[in-house]
This record gives sequence, structure tokens and C-alpha cells, in this order.
Amino acid sequence: MSKRVKEQERIPVGKVHRATKFIATGAKIGTNYLKHYGKKLVNPELSRDELHQDNATDIYQSLSQLKGSALKVAQMLSMDKNLLPRAYQQQFTMAQYSAPPLSYPLVVRTFEKHFKKKPTELFDTFSPSAQNAASMGQVHKATLNGKELAVKIQYPGVADSVKSDLAMVKPIALSMFKLNPAEYDEFIGEVESRLLEEADYDLELERSQELTSQCRSIPNLVFPGYYPEFSCAKVLTMDWLHGKPLGEFLKTDTWTAEEGNRIGQAMWDFYHFQIHRLKSLHADPHPGNFIITENRQLGVIDFGCVKVIPPAFYLSYFQLLDGDLLNNPKKMAKVFQELRFIYPDDSVRDQAFFTEVFTRLVELLGRPFRTPEFDFSDSEYFRQLYGFGEEISSMKEFRNSKKARGVKDALYINRTYYGLYNILHELKAKVNTSTTWLHRQIR
Repeated sequence: MSKRVKEQERIPVGKVHRATKFIATGAKIGTNYLKHYGKKLVNPELSRDELHQDNATDIYQSLSQLKGSALKVAQMLSMDKNLLPRAYQQQFTMAQYSAPPLSYPLVVRTFEKHFKKKPTELFDTFSPSAQNAASMGQVHKATLNGKELAVKIQYPGVADSVKSDLAMVKPIALSMFKLNPAEYDEFIGEVESRLLEEADYDLELERSQELTSQCRSIPNLVFPGYYPEFSCAKVLTMDWLHGKPLGEFLKTDTWTAEEGNRIGQAMWDFYHFQIHRLKSLHADPHPGNFIITENRQLGVIDFGCVKVIPPAFYLSYFQLLDGDLLNNPKKMAKVFQELRFIYPDDSVRDQAFFTEVFTRLVELLGRPFRTPEFDFSDSEYFRQLYGFGEEISSMKEFRNSKKARGVKDALYINRTYYGLYNILHELKAKVNTSTTWLHRQIR
């Protein structure tokens, strides 16, 4: 870590302690609203920017201390530029790789519980300070027999608090971010399932080894090796990849167009090989999960969040990327019903409204697939994409709908594409989109 960050001596792990923290945060938010409305009486033209900044800071500080699922949800929300005001995006993005780390004694306690040894008894050297701290765990650097290793340690209580944390996040999500209750209830089960999997490092080890072995032939990708003998349900050990975290690379480095294109192409090919060949993918494309090596290759360092794609859903969802779909109203209506964009018992008005909105959305999101090459540096394309997202977020028809518009299996696929497009845009990458392995299998 580039600068010393204050370490946490403990994490609230019981339901009562965690609930108390949420309640205290809610009280702070209430005070922020009172301050805002008091100032607005004096200045009716006052914007909500200061209110958003105060709330974002208070929520992030609270979730950073709780860690686990609550902080992970904040990280997910930060990736959706259409949902959150900028103040929340900026604060919650910190959950990707700069949450306050745990103190070393807590790390030692985890090793003693699972290995019956201190980390210094397992490795030749072990850094007492975390090199990186995120929502679910933190990474320490170790060496053994001349090899540099990254050792990821899960925060205490993460797995046990998933369900209760998500229940406590619900009122904030519904009231502050104006989420549709029907959609929240539809999708929260999917989020819970992924978070429980992400808290299982035995499963992550298995998936990491499987996915990296199958993706090694893709050009310009680098993966760490994994060490089962130094891994368990709460500790995961892998090779240390040298380079810069992608987020840091995007902020501080300069790179040539050729390098941006090469990294972007590697990322595009990585995701579409997984989607269309493996039907299972790394579904957490935020910059904290990637390293840019010194020779400008893409290192993938975290397979905690993996989405297995059900066959029936695959056949429906990826017809959205078929360029012929938009010219075939009968086929489009069938796919839209399968994906629950529209329902057979919708009113004529609702069917027309949601069909028109989702047609526009499918055209926008599918545009990169309708040409052999797509330039993700195109700011006009992203202006339209973000603009339409903001338009949707303000549509009362979505907020007031008694039905979820979409199916739960789409949640992490949509999130993956959203993260992928954003990273490619920041890389200013021009990508050959014909290498998707899509072919005719979805038609």
C-alpha cells in the first residue's frame, strides 16, 4: 500500500453489533437531511450535492468498518453510474481496493485457527501490513523458497453475516437509491448466493484453478499459480503478480493506443471465451481484480465472484445480441417475455412502454456486436449509454412497477458487461468484436 492506513483492531461480527452500526449510520443520515433542509429554507436554490457528499462519506465509513456483504454491495453500486450521484460513486469505489485493513494480530489469529501455525511459521517472510484491503478480505505479501506469494485472508464473520447484512442494506437501497421493491426482492437472492460463494475460499481455489487452466491459451493474459497446501476456507495463497493494479494504471499511467488495444482485446476475449465456451465466468470486472504487468499484459487475480450461466437463460439472453432481433418483432416479443422485460398480463400500455424502452436499451448495449470492430473510446456512444441509463432511472414506470423487469440470472451478466464496457472505455480500446465465439449457436 502506498501510504499507511489506520488498521482496524476488530470487526463487529454479531447481528446486534452490526445492526447497531447500521442504526447509528441511519441516524447520521437523518441529521444530514435535517441540515440540508434547514439550509434550504435559507437558500431555496441549494443543490443536494453537499447532502450526497455527507451521506456518501458517512455510509462508506460505516460500511468500511463492517466490511463483508454490506461493503461489497456498495462496491457493486459504485459501478452503476446511472444509479448513484457522483459523490456515492467516488466514495464507494474505494471499496474496490482501499478499505481500512485489519490489524496483524487478527490475521495471526486466522492462521492459528485454520493452520495451527502463525503465518511466519508457514512462510519464509510475511508482511505484517496488508498490501491491499477490499470488501471481503485483504492481501499480504509472503515469500517461500524464493517465490513471492499473495496471501488473501478473509475478514472474520463475512460468511455468517451475509443474509443479515443484506436485510439491513435493503431500506437504504429502497429509500435513498429509489430501487424498485419488486426488483430488489427478485435480485437479492442472486446477490446473496454469489456473496456466500465469494466467502468460500475453498470454492474460489477450485474455480480459480479450473478457469485459469482453460483460459491460458488466450493471448496477452497472465494468471497466478495457486497453492492448495497454503489455502483453506478463509485463506487463499497464489503467486504474486508484478505490475500495477488496473485502477492505478488507469489513473496514473500513460499508454500507447496499441497497448490500450492489446489490453482491451485480451479482456474482451477473456470474457467472451468464458461466456460462450465455458458458460461460467469471472463476474466481477472492477479494476481491483486486474493487474497490468510491466510488459502491458492483463493479469487476472481474483475469481471470487463467478457466475455459472444456466443453459436456458443463455439461449434467451444472448439472442439480445443477434442483430436480426431488432428487425423481427415476433421473435423480439418472445425473447422479451422469456427474460421478463414484459409479461403476458401486462396492460397494452405497459407492454408498449416496456417494449419500446428495452428495444432502445438492447440496441445501445448490443451496438458493439453489430460491427466487426468497435471503438470504445467513442465518447458519444457512452454519452448516449449513460444518458439513457439516467433517463430509465427517473422513469416512474420502473419504480412503480409491481413486477421485476428482468430475471435474476441476468444480474451478474449485466454487471459484467457494464464493468467491461467501462474499463474498455477508460483504456480507449479499439476491439475486434468478431472474436466472441458467438457464431450461430444462439440463433
